[in-house]
Amino acid sequence: MMKTSTISALALAALAAGGCAPRMRPVRAIQPNGAIVRSTQDDDVARARAEGSSERARLATEQDQVMGSALAACTPMLCNAIARGELAVGMTREQVLAATHSSAAAWDERGGGGIATLSPRDDASGPKDVVSQIAFVTLENGRVASYAYREPQGVRVVSSAADATAGGQARARAGQLLREGDEFALAGDFDRALNYYDRADIIQPDDPATTLRIARALDKQLRPYEALIRYQLFLHQLEIERIHAYGDAYAQYGAAVAEARSRIIVLERGGR
Repeated sequence: MMKTSTISALALAALAAGGCAPRMRPVRAIQPNGAIVRSTQDDDVARARAEGSSERARLATEQDQVMGSALAACTPMLCNAIARGELAVGMTREQVLAATHSSAAAWDERGGGGIATLSPRDDASGPKDVVSQIAFVTLENGRVASYAYREPQGVRVVSSAADATAGGQARARAGQLLREGDEFALAGDFDRALNYYDRADIIQPDDPATTLRIARALDKQLRPYEALIRYQLFLHQLEIERIHAYGDAYAQYGAAVAEARSRIIVLERGGR
């Protein structure tokens, strides 16, 4: 009897405790199954896309207007250059923008008195044409007088139609290599000087100025046989008979010719 009473008391206590415990409400879904939850980040992305699309459309319209203005009054030569996407001497400001597919906002302008210089606002990713990145453009009375490219050898200036040809580019690059080689030669580093001279000789072959530099560097390195050949080649390239015929046209090489002849005699005799 005692056991039955005790069990009943415990059961009643358990029921009482259960009645006092907090009741859990069923969990309800915030969004129905399959619903797409949008975030503020999604809205920002959508807004940025819309703004980017609008800006691209604006720039395209501006570029079309610039192109139309550039082609409205251009000579056949300049029109062809614009179509190639290449700068040319004689272009107007609008034609520069058209050839480089850029806008006025991409350039900084300075100058006065009929002279203006356009420089890229961003050096790292500034305007460029089909040849290379532009360093600056100089206009005189509203027309391009010269422009410069950023190239591995340095800055190359174009101030005439001849400078823009393949031959003109080769002359400019070879000239830069020769100047760099001269700096090493002055420092007594003839190995590095020859490296630059040889590269210039490949870009612009049969140039007496390059051949003479190579001959001198080989001579300084006590390499008589190679130096002798280069001195002889230098005289051959100058065509001695034409020197006598044209006189002043080759006057700049007068001392060099005498030097080459003298060194040939010495080297042929096995001297220094």
